[in-house]
Amino acid sequence: MSAAFTQPALAMEGVSKRFPGMLAVDHVDFEVAPAEVHALMGENGAGKSTLMKILTGSFDDYTGVIRIGGQEARIHSPAAAKEQGIGMVYQELSLARPISIAENLLVGRLPVRRGGFIDRERLLREARGCLELVGLDLDPLKTVGEISPHEAQLVEIAKVLGNHPCILVLDEPTSSLSRDEVKRLFRIIRDLRNRGLAIVYISHHLPEIFEIADRVTVMRDGRKIATSEIHEVTPQSLVRMMVGRSIDEFYQRREAKIGATVLRVEHLTRLGFFHDVSFTLNAGEILGIAGLSGAGRTELARSLCGLDPVHHGRAFLRDEALTPNDYPRNAARGLVYLSEDRKEDGLFLRLSVTLNLLAALRRPGGGVVRRYLEELGIAAASPAVDVGTLSGGNQQKVLLGKWLATEPRVLILDEPTRGVDVGAKRKIHEAVMALADRGAAVLLISSDLPELVGLSDRAVIMRNGRLIGEMPKQALSEEALLLAANGQPGECHAQA
Repeated sequence: MSAAFTQPALAMEGVSKRFPGMLAVDHVDFEVAPAEVHALMGENGAGKSTLMKILTGSFDDYTGVIRIGGQEARIHSPAAAKEQGIGMVYQELSLARPISIAENLLVGRLPVRRGGFIDRERLLREARGCLELVGLDLDPLKTVGEISPHEAQLVEIAKVLGNHPCILVLDEPTSSLSRDEVKRLFRIIRDLRNRGLAIVYISHHLPEIFEIADRVTVMRDGRKIATSEIHEVTPQSLVRMMVGRSIDEFYQRREAKIGATVLRVEHLTRLGFFHDVSFTLNAGEILGIAGLSGAGRTELARSLCGLDPVHHGRAFLRDEALTPNDYPRNAARGLVYLSEDRKEDGLFLRLSVTLNLLAALRRPGGGVVRRYLEELGIAAASPAVDVGTLSGGNQQKVLLGKWLATEPRVLILDEPTRGVDVGAKRKIHEAVMALADRGAAVLLISSDLPELVGLSDRAVIMRNGRLIGEMPKQALSEEALLLAANGQPGECHAQA
């Protein structure tokens, strides 16, 4: 596509959005032409998701101007966005698994007969029409729970296309898809582009961007850095634009005192999720696991600690085999897991801060609560208040304190600072480094590349469910990790 188009399908001019204490989107200009796939890139926290939430009506307190097809539009709600012809497919699907594909596709606009009864014949006819838009030949009466993740992804896209958008936003649409399924999705995207749709494509996968996009815009720290034709950039230049800062500005240097091997993983496999993973983790060490969404990092962590099954391979804690599918036993032996989802898997939101901090202890000591309230700087009116009343950052500190109180041998951290402010992040980092300095071993999974580089003593890289390489401390950089996770050559030492 040439940049020389007459009228953009979408023009966002000087758009800003402020949250308490931060400017998440800072006077951003962003244009998408009809019949264009425009990639939107940036690290986590760059502002791209907030910009798209403004476009889709999640925030009505933005400043700036949005024009759809040349006409100014004030988008104050998701319903208003839909009326303007804007559709978004989120990374986390919004389908209801227990009900039929047809009901999911036409939710909010089910066809009815006189008397208010659903017009079943029309429901099935319209549902099949939506499915044809994405090349699916499924029984619309099947439930979403009966179909594959790939089919569910396409049903989600069909659901949005059923509203006849002129602008389609796709947020990490390939995170759960195989290579062949990605090719099929790309054929659909090209067909939609050829029909005149303006498509915003959000992804961290560099090869995808160069395969599907016509232009690319990079955001960093809430600002637009550049917009370029795709043939004018390289993977290396995109990564440099995305990163743009030094790790030393944010992280203090730590002289790690590495001890003996604490955790040994041998050929660990969970079929369909990760395969033949082997590595070691030493006392006093923070080992980072880098990888893109869908690489298998969380699945590995959950199987390793005993929450999910293992089909092949073994793991050893101090030369004693860990017990598959038995997290309570493994946790009692000193291997604990801080979940990426604190509300669903980590905390008892309706119980007090005190009870949450003591939840993992067999014999709670009297000073534990006071210690972690002070060390982690947990801001609560009282230890007796429900943890659900705290801010997200303070909830995350309570979750960390719960596991630190067990004095673990191995602490697995899965996205430990997702959704927390800078002050909370610093406290969490200090606590993690202090734990490692006391001789514990830390396995760190993070999509925050500055965090991964700043805390890790070395890193291993996962891609498509396999561990593909290792990087020593001196080679760690955001650029190197991002390129390695995308399969680009660099200073990543291949695994044997």
